[in-house]
Amino acid sequence: MIMSVRFVFSEHVTRYFFHEQHPFNPKRLLLTVDLMQAFHLLTEEQLLPPQPASDDELALVHNRSYIDLIKKCSGNDYTPDDLAACGLDTEDTPPFPHMHDAAALIAGGTVQAVQHVANRDCEHAANLAGGLHHALTGKASGFCVYNDASVGIAWLRKHFPDMRILYIDTDAHHGDGVQWAFYDDPAVCTVSIHETGRYLFPGTGDYSERGDGQGYGFTINVPLDAFTEDDSYIETLEAVLPEVVDKVQPDFVISQHGCDAHRFDPLTHLATSMRIYRHIPRLIHRLAHTYCDGRWVALGGGGYDIWRVVPRAWTLLWAEMNDHDLSCSPVPAAWREKWQKESPVPLPPTLYDPVDQWKPIPRRAEITEKNRRTVERALIGVPKVAQKNRGKG
Repeated sequence: MIMSVRFVFSEHVTRYFFHEQHPFNPKRLLLTVDLMQAFHLLTEEQLLPPQPASDDELALVHNRSYIDLIKKCSGNDYTPDDLAACGLDTEDTPPFPHMHDAAALIAGGTVQAVQHVANRDCEHAANLAGGLHHALTGKASGFCVYNDASVGIAWLRKHFPDMRILYIDTDAHHGDGVQWAFYDDPAVCTVSIHETGRYLFPGTGDYSERGDGQGYGFTINVPLDAFTEDDSYIETLEAVLPEVVDKVQPDFVISQHGCDAHRFDPLTHLATSMRIYRHIPRLIHRLAHTYCDGRWVALGGGGYDIWRVVPRAWTLLWAEMNDHDLSCSPVPAAWREKWQKESPVPLPPTLYDPVDQWKPIPRRAEITEKNRRTVERALIGVPKVAQKNRGKG
């Protein structure tokens, strides 16, 4: 019997921790899992403890010399030149003790999720500690040390070479590391819907970045204008994802669910509400069943309002993966009472935001029209792939 959905998690993944003042706070995972359990959405049978990725698995994407440097910088015997050589000389991505072990555990969790879905042990799997999409082949970047999403895709490319893979990234920051890792590979299509890089790290992700060589056209970037709200965001999703999926005919979907496009997020400038975090997984779920026989792995990603946004967004994702409709359910009082004493802000009483009480964003019509033009340009030249004769896998 196939267990339909697995959840890769153990508290060991919270050891991926830079320092107390760093915005990437793994406590968000504990808050999320606790909220899922408060809704009775997560069972012991669904839990899959992560195992660390091996050096050989990491080397499917990362340079061996980089992996060795990360190990060295995980202890105390490193130099400033070592840090600079692997991108750990910044405030964004500083070294911390046992960094290699913590990052390899997250990467291994994504490989496990991919393995279980590819081998049909389950239909879907989630690794919310994953989604570290900025790490490059030989450089840490943007809070990310090992690019677990790329490692998972590379594992699929090695063991299931006939599969076409669709990577969907809805983090507010461009999914640059995954894009560059597969920029010339026509078997991997990357779609990133993000805030324009004019004002936001990493500064890439223009629609003119379309891939290279045989992979030209299989990179799709949709840079949204700052202060984009729900309606324009959802209109963009609906215009882009169904058309791309129909053209590239994927066998497997890996999605990154950074939830920093929310209006409360302190690091970005988009202005959406919790409504999009119901819509995104619902659409991906439908497309995965229509085109990929359900093969879908969901990852976490950014999200820096750890109290009001991340737990609700990722609980909605997990509910969708399990075919649970939470509709307008209130946030369980027991969860709010447990965490309110630690939270610096009032915890929300409902899963969805009272958008009608929010101050309107100026330039709404102008932003919406600009996003429509961006979508038109982003979809130019996406190749039409021959449809496979699909059977149950």
